[in-house]
Amino acid sequence: MSEAARNFENPEVRESHDLIGSDKVEGTKVYDRNGDHVGQIERIMLEKRGGRVSYAVLSFGGFFGIGHDHYPLPWEKLDYDEDLGGYRVDITKEQVESAPKSSNEDRDWTPDRGREIYQHYGVAPYWI
Repeated sequence: MSEAARNFENPEVRESHDLIGSDKVEGTKVYDRNGDHVGQIERIMLEKRGGRVSYAVLSFGGFFGIGHDHYPLPWEKLDYDEDLGGYRVDITKEQVESAPKSSNEDRDWTPDRGREIYQHYGVAPYWI
């Protein structure tokens, strides 16, 4: 039996070579290209029908979790760095600060909003 098949049958497996459980992604730190901590993954948003990761919500700013903002970030911008134990992004603090953000009341994801976010980060939307 392959590793993938064994992992599929065991609900306790939270990570394998190619897969990771969403509960392990949430809370993972995010670092810029210099290795400086910029935020953490608040949650990931999945397509209901297709199952693809549409974006990660980056929690950024604030002090001790107070006053932080939430920024949708295309999943393609995240690159897991084992040495850091988190995701490295090739974006600047200024790019995040000027990015479209969402509030707790405004977590809508329309195709137009998605294009705006992906365009901001210079990534072609995966659904096009």
